[in-house]
Amino acid sequence: MISEIKNCQNCKKEFTIESEDLVFYEKIKVPPPTWCPECRFHRRLATINERTLFKRKDSFDGKEIVSIFSPDVPFPVFREEIWRSEKWDPQEYERTYNFSTPFFKQLKELFDVVPRQNLNTLNSINCHYCSLINSSKNCYRTVGFMAEDCLYGHYTRNVKNSADYFYLIDSENCYETIDCAHCYNVTHSQYAAECYNSSFLYDCVNCHHCFGCIGLRNKSYHIFNKPYQEEEYKKKISQYNLGNQETVKKLRKEFEELKKTFPRRYAHLFNSVNTTGNNVTNAKNCTFCFDIDPLTSSTENCKNVLIATAVKDSYDLVETGEESQLCYEVDTAWGYRVLFSQNIIQGHNVQYSYNCRDCSDIFGCNGLRNKQYCVLNKQYTKEEYEKLIPKIIEHMNEMPYVDKKKRIYKYGEFFPTEFSPFAYNETMAQEYLPFTKEEILEWGYSWKNPEAKEHNVTIQPQNLPNHIKDITDDILNQIIGCEHKGKCNENCSVAFRIIPQELEFYRKQNLSFPRLCPNCRHYQRIKQRNPLKLWHRKCTCSGTKSDNGIYQNTAEHFHKPGRCPNEFETSYALERLETVYCEQCYSVEVA
Repeated sequence: MISEIKNCQNCKKEFTIESEDLVFYEKIKVPPPTWCPECRFHRRLATINERTLFKRKDSFDGKEIVSIFSPDVPFPVFREEIWRSEKWDPQEYERTYNFSTPFFKQLKELFDVVPRQNLNTLNSINCHYCSLINSSKNCYRTVGFMAEDCLYGHYTRNVKNSADYFYLIDSENCYETIDCAHCYNVTHSQYAAECYNSSFLYDCVNCHHCFGCIGLRNKSYHIFNKPYQEEEYKKKISQYNLGNQETVKKLRKEFEELKKTFPRRYAHLFNSVNTTGNNVTNAKNCTFCFDIDPLTSSTENCKNVLIATAVKDSYDLVETGEESQLCYEVDTAWGYRVLFSQNIIQGHNVQYSYNCRDCSDIFGCNGLRNKQYCVLNKQYTKEEYEKLIPKIIEHMNEMPYVDKKKRIYKYGEFFPTEFSPFAYNETMAQEYLPFTKEEILEWGYSWKNPEAKEHNVTIQPQNLPNHIKDITDDILNQIIGCEHKGKCNENCSVAFRIIPQELEFYRKQNLSFPRLCPNCRHYQRIKQRNPLKLWHRKCTCSGTKSDNGIYQNTAEHFHKPGRCPNEFETSYALERLETVYCEQCYSVEVA
């Protein structure tokens, strides 16, 4: 097979389907895509709501619940214990396939009547305000797996007693961390691994009792990369009181200036072979992959993947893992040969389905559990099912669905954008790929203006005590104004409250009290991460050691004086001001 060049149905730009891509599509028996990779990514992200919660009535008995679905969605919404119970049967909503109507129209009609679960929770206790969480306990507004006593965490795996983090793995007692793993008692840090009792770290490994340090390896008792004796360190560090808001602001500014003096590695790829992307561990033959966690095995032969664990031979995924194989165009799913689907757990040969558990050989289904050989929630025999599916695929191609923007959906396309029950600015899409209201509407997505709320703010952020020790229990009764005052593009809630668990955490860890609402804090962390894009660049190393007065390593670069010849794919855009090094040159810089 040879590569193909196509024009994207959505953005009209050219994109290339490589020969290895065509091999993959043939392997899973689907046609090549008609949307470019970025537009396909938009389309999937616009179906995932992880942060916008609503109060509404349970459609089963009218009880007030919290849900990712607003009260005006067309379908019923049940709380978790009802949705998982035997009090209703998803096959009561079955449809007989109609060959005179486009498949997607029939699917939308089914999706609009089958009850959905208010939150995507599984095997969790006391996590009533978590939109997507699994095997967790006592968490609040946290997304992830195996979390305990966590607050405002996004992308979690085996984390305890931590708050305000983005992508945290196997860690405990952490705060305001980004892309960190195997850490204990680490705060205000990014790319820290196997570190403890430290603050303001950037790309440090196996360090403890370090403060304001960059690029250190196997170090202890360092402040701004300068070594100290233990007693001298303790005396010096006592001057930095992280419970003081003004002190933290000053330290953060100083730390950010220091980071500008140190080169950046082109990508955070660890134990990975023939792989492009960022934040990837234990991967092989992967292209354009981001935030890949190894768990117990590697991710192999994948392309266009965001957030995955031990996946094999799969393309175009968001939040997929647990040994999944041969998956394509899916969100929040795991299984074998899951295609064009969302929220699938332990699926096998699942296509065009939503929120189905432990099912195999199903097509166009919603809400099924432990079922096989179903189409539009209707039960068939094995023989009937195997005869019907080829006919449906042929019908999808002969009578495709056409959306409001005249885009054509034949077999092989993910759910039409009009199917999303969420506005674009309520989803992950606006977090990773932010656009204006006008751009979003032009592309056929929906936009939702923030609800006008009368926030009876009882205390403005500038009137909060400067030190956490001066925050009294009365703060639990206050409505606190957000510093952004709703004037940002970060889904600012304008005002916020804190819960007792949160106040206890700040006090115990001696952390300054926040002045931004949880949404704005979340967006500040996202801004510190690189975009989910790649640019081809050359290493900018000239062959001489960085001379910034604080880095102790004196090893020579392999190319010595003269420009490094290495080139790479990096998430640092060409116009960025940071110095970007290849792995070989960067390894010389770290101490």
